[in-house]
Amino acid sequence: MRNESLKILVIRRDNIGDLICTTPLFAALRQRYPDAYLAALVNSYNAPAIAGNPHLDAIHAYTKGKHAEGETVLGAYWRRAKLLLALRQQRFDYVVLASAGYAKRALGLARIIKPRHVVGFVTDPAQLPTLDVAIEHGSGKSLHETEDMFRLLAPLGVAAPIPPLHVVPDEDVARSLRTALPEALRSGQGPLVALHISARKPPQRWPVENFAALARRLHAEHGARFLLFWSPGDEKNPFHPGDDGKAAHLQELMAGLPVAPVRTEHLSELIAGLSLADAVVCSDGGAMHVAAGLGKPIVCFFGNSDANRWHPWGVPYQVLQTPSHNVVDITPEVAAEAFASLLRTAGATPVTVAV
Repeated sequence: MRNESLKILVIRRDNIGDLICTTPLFAALRQRYPDAYLAALVNSYNAPAIAGNPHLDAIHAYTKGKHAEGETVLGAYWRRAKLLLALRQQRFDYVVLASAGYAKRALGLARIIKPRHVVGFVTDPAQLPTLDVAIEHGSGKSLHETEDMFRLLAPLGVAAPIPPLHVVPDEDVARSLRTALPEALRSGQGPLVALHISARKPPQRWPVENFAALARRLHAEHGARFLLFWSPGDEKNPFHPGDDGKAAHLQELMAGLPVAPVRTEHLSELIAGLSLADAVVCSDGGAMHVAAGLGKPIVCFFGNSDANRWHPWGVPYQVLQTPSHNVVDITPEVAAEAFASLLRTAGATPVTVAV
């Protein structure tokens, strides 16, 4: 397969974590085809997760109708149509549909772009004629998301090992956040621990009282300092509920500890903020995958999501999950022991702990 004139476009329409779990594909393609033109087509919501990725020549983003702000839905669709037609003019050799299972909507975008080949998964024999490079998804659902996506590169001659996730912080934003930290956090000796308290699913929400108890123990045992992260906004907002109230309550419970709240209105701020930490404690979700993409050791709480499918990839981690599949049943004591184990075994084989 030729190298210098090859053009490859990877389409990923899903959430932040899904896109970050796709970043190893970019690295592997660049390693296999160093002179090829590599691009990604994503949505405006998740695009900042791959901003600055060194393996991509271009990142193209469109706005989903439900995310249209400051313009009409019709206007967002019009801009998308123009983008797809512009991509068609680039005459891609391959479009890779990076999605678990049959990606009907992404395939619709690929058909407008009209590449020479479309690579994607199928889940039913009837779908085979719709893709000229079809891969049966089959047992892929039992793999980690990153391993599953990596199978899509086999037709392009790309094989394991699978690279780690890759997220790039904005250096200017990180510098600004670091400068704003209190002196006690910037000059302390203990590990700087990021606590991210928000989670989209109720079974993934660890109580703030538990975060406070954990923080006090980590400070006493390890001299830990803390950065507090959460999804900003009022919890009563019907469109974009946030955890401002929980964050304020947790700060009250952590009185006397070295802690700084880091309000992140934009994904780029979350990425830059987490890049300052030495380790991260959070529930399964986008922030967890951001932390993994930054190479951070992680203690993560799993409720009713599949830890085998979604655990942090490529970094030391401790997954905590109970038989109830609700994180409220994970005690601060168990979390503290997991953190201590993480510090001892950073760089060793990660583990999943059933508690």
